[in-house]
Amino acid sequence: MPRNEPTEVTDGWGGERSPKRRKAVRYGVPVAVAGVSAAMIGLVPAFAGSAPDLPKISAQDLIAKVAKSDVQQLSGTVRVTTDLGLPSLPGVGGGAGGFGGAPGGGAKGGDGASAAPQQKLMELASGAHTLRVAADGPEKQRVSIVDKAAEYSLVHNGKDVWAYDSGSNTAVHSTAPGERSGKQHRAPGGLPKDLKTATPQDLAKQALEAAGDTTSVTVDGTAKVAGRDAYQLLIKPKQAGSTVGSIRVAVDAANGVPLKFTLTPKSGGAAAVDVGFTTVDFAKPAANTFSFTPPKGAKVVNGDKEHAAAQREHGKDAPSREQIAGDTDGPDIIGKGWTSIATIKGEGPGLPSGKDKDKAKGAGGDVGKFLDSIGDKVNGKFGSGQVFSTRLVNALVTDNGTVYVGAVDKQTLINAANAAK
Repeated sequence: MPRNEPTEVTDGWGGERSPKRRKAVRYGVPVAVAGVSAAMIGLVPAFAGSAPDLPKISAQDLIAKVAKSDVQQLSGTVRVTTDLGLPSLPGVGGGAGGFGGAPGGGAKGGDGASAAPQQKLMELASGAHTLRVAADGPEKQRVSIVDKAAEYSLVHNGKDVWAYDSGSNTAVHSTAPGERSGKQHRAPGGLPKDLKTATPQDLAKQALEAAGDTTSVTVDGTAKVAGRDAYQLLIKPKQAGSTVGSIRVAVDAANGVPLKFTLTPKSGGAAAVDVGFTTVDFAKPAANTFSFTPPKGAKVVNGDKEHAAAQREHGKDAPSREQIAGDTDGPDIIGKGWTSIATIKGEGPGLPSGKDKDKAKGAGGDVGKFLDSIGDKVNGKFGSGQVFSTRLVNALVTDNGTVYVGAVDKQTLINAANAAK
């Protein structure tokens, strides 16, 4: 069989899809990458095994194969490795970004916080993690984060969603978002919103849906991933301001399921995000995989009541169920393609400064000094502010509190702030 030669697709299948300023639900890969870095994953294990000989396929046909893939049942193990270059926060343990918390247990506040999905998913923003995943259609999914000392599981079975942290022996039970209104809120591929971006499929589909005339896509050989033959799809930005060097997606040659997702920064080095199956089985998982009963002695928290109480206490400031599920428009978006920038308008002072004598004696001063140490002072037509950088995502916070963030370099952020002024 002939080896696959690079076949480039640069336009004609994405094209212009929105005006200059768009809402976050449509911003595509660059800001999706920002969301990943801020909230969760990254990885890059090398493709194992010898490259198989497969029939030649064009990039466009391989993309169509991914789009048509409708695998509803699978189980397996996913390895997630993230190296975003996040700094450690002062006074917070757990490594880069300070998202580690207690080993396996997170914060033990006694109020169910250690079992909250948002906190656990934040831990995926740094280091290496092993996930066990299973799915049986849109109503049944399970993801478990396996650490040496403990395990954290998120189980969706019909109208019920359970989150359990063995480190603190705490379980949170909630009604699936949208269940009361009869509208199901699910991430691509059938996973609930809390589980999105936990597998290569979700990351790959975000990338492919956003590709257009700002992107070069080629088929770059083959690979063996989790014991299965796969094509390698190579995605590269054409826009100079992007911090993304390339995205490599291994696509199952038989069923079109993305098996591995690797994002490498333009600056080089190890992958910033690498998510891939190490084992995978496309047979129907056993029914008891999606059953959950809190262990004896576990603290059980009613997530619906906690949310209702928060709404009563904070009123309109409390997040809605739709916000928790991720179904909101979000920030405004400037630009297009890989240089898209999410903008949150400020209405007051920006970040605290370590030079503020009134705050320097307290925690606010410590945070201000820390932010001064990692941020670069910048000026422009917009005024002044600080740029905070990781290997992939940069954020500009102006002195009036406006935030510009994206997978773009510092000058692109400054240019966007100047243009928006």
